[in-house]
Amino acid sequence: MADTFNYRIDHHGSLVRPAELAAARAAAAPETLKEAELQAVKDAVAFQRKLRSTVVTDGDFPREDFRSAVLDGVSGFRRTDETDADGLTHWVAESLPKANGPLLADWAARLTDLTVIAPKASLPSPAYLAATTFRPGHGPSSARELGEALAEIVLAEIELLVSKGVRLIQLNNPLLLGQLGTDPADPGALSFEDALAVDALAVRLDERPEGVRIAVAPGAVAPAAVDWARAEQLYGVIGADRWVLPFDQGTPAELALVKALPEDRDFCLGVVDATVPELEDIDTVMARLDAVGEFKDLEDGAVAPSRGFADVASRPLLSTEQQRRKIELVETVARYVWGNEF
Repeated sequence: MADTFNYRIDHHGSLVRPAELAAARAAAAPETLKEAELQAVKDAVAFQRKLRSTVVTDGDFPREDFRSAVLDGVSGFRRTDETDADGLTHWVAESLPKANGPLLADWAARLTDLTVIAPKASLPSPAYLAATTFRPGHGPSSARELGEALAEIVLAEIELLVSKGVRLIQLNNPLLLGQLGTDPADPGALSFEDALAVDALAVRLDERPEGVRIAVAPGAVAPAAVDWARAEQLYGVIGADRWVLPFDQGTPAELALVKALPEDRDFCLGVVDATVPELEDIDTVMARLDAVGEFKDLEDGAVAPSRGFADVASRPLLSTEQQRRKIELVETVARYVWGNEF
């Protein structure tokens, strides 16, 4: 699939929120918050352009966490007072969801106005939302039914985003890689097979304009060992153009995830660890990529941090300065691999 639209220097979408935005959100004054969000997004675009990223996002600045575009933009979900270990608030589906309007398209249009660089949008996958919000007896008859309803909403949003000029759209399902282990994790409310079927519904664009990529990020950490048959099933069922895979630990399982990818798919490798401030050794990163080059065409590849820097706004993984250094290292890696042609 080698072409000129692989967006070599990528990131997952969420960035560390500036202090001014955090203060505005804490003040809970709608007009002040709106102005702070817009200014923060403008600054984020300038930040990404300065770092020579080949995609630009709004940093998730207008949102509480990486799921918020959907959970805040559709009816049928109830927020609870519970949180998990990562600081994510638990939500419960109490009825089948209905969209109240565009989820990300308005912000995507602003990005298009702010820069000529390809806008990128990130959404939670419908299977992930169904698996984490379904509770028996609270509305939908099953997690599969809930997931299919969400998939229709997400697909409609993807089509709208593409019409607004977005060229890279990423669905995040942090649960999928756990299901690829030789000892797979508990699927919770949604089986592995159902999760694949649901997420496949969300990426079934009949036509993709030139340069459009629909990506799936199936998790930030590879399992200890990959079940090859399950990996082939994952890639075979979900018709995404691009797979965003962890590649920052140098494990055989990370390499296996790339090796199992069909030849007609792009891959974006998370070559630096977004959870620690220490910078990776460039020679070590390049050696790992050289190993990929033995069985994959690197022209179908891209590089990125391993995950979002602030998937939960209130829990950034690094400081703004540490984040900058990590993204700069991603750019350096890209130039080592592909020179200056992006």
